[in-house]
Formats: sequence, structure tokens, C-alpha cells
Amino acid sequence: ALGLFTGIGLSEAKARETLRNAALSAQLRRAVLQARGALGSDLDKATGALLYNAAARLRDPGRLGFLVAYIGRGEIRTELQLSAAVQYLRSHPLEPLDAAGFEQACGVGVRVTPEQIEEAVEAVISRHREELLAERYRFNMGLLMGEARSQLQWADGKTVKNEVDLQVLHLLGPKTEADLEKKPKAAKARPVQAEKQKAPVVENGEVGTEAKSLLEQLRGEALKFHKPGENYKTEGYVVTPNTMALLKQHLAVTGGQVRTRFPPEPNGILHIGHAKAINFNFGYAKANGGVCFLRYDDTNPEKEEEKYFTAIREMVEWLGYQPYAVTHASDYFDQLYTWALELIRRGQAYVCHQKVEEIKGHNPPPSPWRDRPVEESLLLFEDMRKGKFGEGEATLRMKLVMEDGKMDPVAYRVKFTPHHRTGDKWCIYPTYDYTHCLCDSIEHITHSLCTKEFQARRSSYFWLCNALDVYCPVQWEYGRLNLLYTVVSKRKIIRLVETGAVRDWDDPRLFTLTALRRRGFPPEAINNFCARVGVTVAQATMEPHLLEACVREVLNEQAPRAMAVLEPLKVTITNFPAPEALDVLVPNFPADESRGSHKVPFQPTVYIEETDFREELDKGYKRLTPGQPVGLRHAGYIIAVQNVIKNASGRVIELEVTCTKSDVAEKPKAFIHWVSEPLVCEVRLYERLFLHKNPEDPAEVPGGFLSDLNPDSLHVIDNALVDRSVLAARPFDKFQFERLGYFSVDPDSREGKLVFNRTVTLKEDPGKA
Repeated sequence: ALGLFTGIGLSEAKARETLRNAALSAQLRRAVLQARGALGSDLDKATGALLYNAAARLRDPGRLGFLVAYIGRGEIRTELQLSAAVQYLRSHPLEPLDAAGFEQACGVGVRVTPEQIEEAVEAVISRHREELLAERYRFNMGLLMGEARSQLQWADGKTVKNEVDLQVLHLLGPKTEADLEKKPKAAKARPVQAEKQKAPVVENGEVGTEAKSLLEQLRGEALKFHKPGENYKTEGYVVTPNTMALLKQHLAVTGGQVRTRFPPEPNGILHIGHAKAINFNFGYAKANGGVCFLRYDDTNPEKEEEKYFTAIREMVEWLGYQPYAVTHASDYFDQLYTWALELIRRGQAYVCHQKVEEIKGHNPPPSPWRDRPVEESLLLFEDMRKGKFGEGEATLRMKLVMEDGKMDPVAYRVKFTPHHRTGDKWCIYPTYDYTHCLCDSIEHITHSLCTKEFQARRSSYFWLCNALDVYCPVQWEYGRLNLLYTVVSKRKIIRLVETGAVRDWDDPRLFTLTALRRRGFPPEAINNFCARVGVTVAQATMEPHLLEACVREVLNEQAPRAMAVLEPLKVTITNFPAPEALDVLVPNFPADESRGSHKVPFQPTVYIEETDFREELDKGYKRLTPGQPVGLRHAGYIIAVQNVIKNASGRVIELEVTCTKSDVAEKPKAFIHWVSEPLVCEVRLYERLFLHKNPEDPAEVPGGFLSDLNPDSLHVIDNALVDRSVLAARPFDKFQFERLGYFSVDPDSREGKLVFNRTVTLKEDPGKA
């Protein structure tokens, strides 16, 4: 087979890669042998490329043979014709095939003469003559090619290009030295400051961002997904004699509505990668007038807990989505068992006694029980259900080879663990490979959206639905979303909790969704981040600061301002202008005072940040010194130091100052925040949990991720001072503490002692970018 494939022009590496895909190599072998029968054993490289692409894109052997016959007769000679042929065959799955319609659709028998090419190119050049003469060889010649090809759909591309080159040379003459000089780059016009507009905030992907919003990326034809009921037009989709009747029944159930599902396993907490999956599944349905199911993949009772079910739904709803229905794989256990019996009866599944360790890896030995009689497998499967086999003593396996070469995946295994919903009714549980596609079929899912690592399971997905003659949805893959400086695997997070590195799954240093909510990340910011990452096929690994930038954008609009002092320094105003406290009006959003304000008390004793005072005036320092006054934000007063009070160790513990109304004093170089009669609160400041970008990479962190913990990832300030405007705040309320950052009220808050988590700083730390 290796020689057969290299004989049609494949490199040895490509041929070996093809051989690892059993389905593709079988298709290609048939195609090559058929073409050799028509053309002889020496196939040129161009024909070989056509045969390879045909075999890779058509799974139906009958349709492939039909197409290869045209290639063998030389009636399909170009990749353009082949693409049109494949598209026609996918769009017309019913027999008999209209040969005349097929030939017309892919240009069979069409001959484009040199004269036709010459005339078409001449007409195009005539239209662009003035621009060509002005720009000469700097003109975009691709434009000429495109217009000429659009008039001559089946013309040979090289012939058209040669004709374009010839006629351009005739018009312009040979290239001069000026033509060979690089075209200078046009200077980008810098926008006038007044014209700069801030990108609007995206709420659940419904408003435009700097890039396209999520819904714009998912709406209509944007993703080139199939329309409901047109599953057969998807590359790789297998059409059976029952396909069209099943699709008709499917459309009768759904009415042509898009249906997606988000299918998490309830054995852990959702993380930032799941946020993309939630946005993609729920967003695609929403963008196209459809519905999305929340389906728990509860097929492994050993690891499932009620708290995970609850937390998953909370996070879906927190991100702004409401499931059309909440379902469980266990809802369908009876139907799945019935179908397993049918699969055995059809000779497509068997009971196997190989141990788990024997069938692990990519090249396990074939099962000696693969060809056991159907009746025997039926009896043994019933014994499995009755608990007559111990765990690991028997499995039900499906007879197929997956795209990654894995053979006969397991459909059922024995587990003597009560299920949280079905109790002890079952001691056999279905696997993901068996359950997932069949649950999608039961719920009439139109688009089964999953991450790229499931691409190797696409063939088994189609195979199982077709083996049982049930409606077959289409699986589409997209790239995972990963973040640097974190871990998201359930096993590793459990290790972090067990070792005391973090408190629990919702520790604000983690990137689980419950942790991000606790830290104060608004759901809109997470959705905006997913929109900016985009719906990509390639895996996206992002820096945390990109997510934090989305958080700042949203909180800048949502979080009312307050004042807080983390490292207090007492300041006594010796000439306070009133016999009792004054009320100072502070706008909730200084940039838009129409959004309300709050009052804070202003008394003879105030507190400022220690870092806002220095005894010596350094160059560039604009805040308070003995010779340099500052303004108090919002108060309307400027203070000047009169006396510095220190303790026995020489540390400054108090300042005595005088104040002057700001409208009669010289404008100071800076205004600082302050508090008076404040609340004593706990403030938690967070940094990255890990020191390296990829804590799981042995090359970067040889000692393992637990050795990479940042010792300064949490700093707790027990006695921070916050102005009284936050007194009524509740958990998850968010504020901007002026000049300090954005903060969120932690659920640990109690009567008389609020706890705040710093969500993000006001500006990105350049050292972290």
C-alpha cells in the first residue's frame, strides 16, 4: 500500500500518515486501483492529487467510484472541477443520480479555447486600462485574473495567467527600474483625539466590539455550517439509504430550527475554556433563532456530585444564557440499553473480556472475542446488567476503527456504584463514545459543537447513528481556549486544594468560572473575551491580561466609585473650617455625573495612603511633602503639612496639616484620595498563582506545577479603611476604589466586617503584558 500511494505522487510521510487512517487508506486504495484500470499503472501526479482529494472528501464508496470514473476518462481534470463535483454529489444524495446535471455542474465536456481566453482577458484589461497605465506593474494583477476567471469558470488557471501576463507586457512594455522599486507604504493617518470613540461594551455578544461581536460571528452563513436538514452537504457525512427519510422525520420534529447542546460532565467546576463552549453553543443557537439544551453527561457515577450539577447551571445562567431544557444522559439509559442490544443483534458489538490495561494505547492487540456469536454476546451482556461480572471483567465494545486508529471503542462497562438519579437500577454504564451521539440524536440536535480533540471521534459518531438507523446529527469542531499562568484540569485543581495552595474551586486565583465570579469578573467581560478570541478552529492560548482588559472595559462602565485606603496614615486638620463634620458629595461616575452621587463625611481627622506622603521631595514626586501641598479629591480643599509626628522607631504615624479652599489656593500638582470616619474592612490582593507561563510543561517547570506556585499570589490587608458609601454592599457588588483598582465584595463578608477582593488594577501592569 505504501508503494501504491507514493506511486501517485504522495510523499512517503504523507503516504504513511494516510495508512494510519484505515477508512481513508481503504478509499484511496479503491480509487487508485480503479483509475489504474482505466489509465494504466503510471498515474501522473496531477491525477494522483485528484484521486487523493476525492477519497478524502467522499466517504460513500459508490459515489467515489462514480467520480473516479470521470477522473479516469479525463473528464474531470482540475481541482476546480473536482470541488464542484463533490459539492454536487453531497447536495444530491438520492439515487438515481442525474448524470447530465452532474456533468453540467462540474464542467464535463466544456472546452475553453485560447481565443475565448484571449478575448476575455482583453475585455478585462480594457476596463482597467487607465489604472494600469497610471500604476503600471504596481497594479493588483490578481484583480485581472479574478475577473477573467469569473467569465471563464472552467478555463485552466495557468493559461489565463499566461494570457494576462502577455497582454499586460504588450500594454506596458518591459519593467523599468522604477517598476522594480518597492512601493512605499502609505503613512497611516492618526485619528484626531476628538474623533476617537471608545468601543461599546458587549453584553452577551449582542453589541459590536473592536472586532465582530460573537453573534455576528455566529449568525447565518458566517461559519459555513449546514442548514438544518441539510446534514448530507457536510464533508465526511455518511449517507445511507435511510438518511433522507430520517432527515425528513427530523425536520418534522424541529420545524427546521437550529438545535445545539452544552454537555458538561458533572464531576468538576466549569473553567474559562468552558466559557467559550457555552458562548459557542448557546450563542450559535441564539444567533440563528434556535435553542440550546443543557445536558449533563452523567455516565460516571463514581465522580459525580450534586454540587457540580448546581454550580454548572448557575454558571450558564450567570453568563446570561437560559437553557431550552435541562436534560441528563441518564434520562435515556433505558433507550441506550435497548439500542445496545440492537447493536449486538446487528453484529456490530460484542462482549469482550480484555483488561483495561490491555486495550489502552493506540496499538492494542485485537480482541480474541471480536467474532463471538451474537447470541453469546446477548447473554453475556444481560449477565453484565445483572451484576454477574465484576468491574473490569467484561465490557461491550463496538466493531469499528476510529480515525486515530483506535479499534473497537468500549460502549458499556461494569460499575457497582449507585447513580445519583437512577439509584442502584444499573450496574453497567455507557461511555462517552457510545452515549454522546445517541443523546444528540434523541434530542434532534442539528449542530453538535465540540472542541478539536474530538475530531478523531467524528467517524465513530456517524458510524454509530448509521449502524442503528437513527437520525445522525453533524459534529463540528472548534479550537479550545486556554490561558497561560494557570491550570484547569480537575485533577490538578483538586491537588491544589488538597495541598492548601488554594482554598477551594472558587479561590479567586483560579480560572474556574466560580473563581472568576468571586474575584469580581463580570459575565459580560468573559463573554466579550470569548468574542474577541473568536470562533476559531485552531487552539487559542491567551495571556490573562487580555481577559483583564475586557474586565476593565466593563467595570469602568458598571462599577461606582468609592475611596479606600489600604495603608493608612492619619492626618489631622488643625484649622478644620467647621465645628462639626461636613458632607462631601462624590459622583458615582465622575465622567457622567448624571448617574448619581453619594455622600461621605469630611472631619478634622482623615486618612491617606502612606505612599502619598514623603518627608523629602524627590524629583518627579507630585504628592504630599512638607513643602508641597496636595488636593483632597472631591472635598474642595488643599492641605499643607505643618508637623510630622513619628513613633519611637522613627516611623511617621501622623501628619498635622492646615487646609485651604481650593478656589482660593494655587492649584496643586496632584489630588489624592482619602477617607474619614471609615469602615474597617479586609482587602485581598491577588497576583498570578504560578510563576511560569506553562506550569504544566516539564520543559518549563521540571519540578511539576506544584513547584511553580507564586509565594506572593495572595496578600491580605486586615485593616483597610473604606468610605462609608459601601456600608450596604452585598456579596459580588463591585466598586472602583479610586486610584487603586476594581474591587468586589467577597461572600466571606460578615456583619461589621466587609471583605473585598481586588478584581484587577486600574491599569495593566506593563511587566505582565
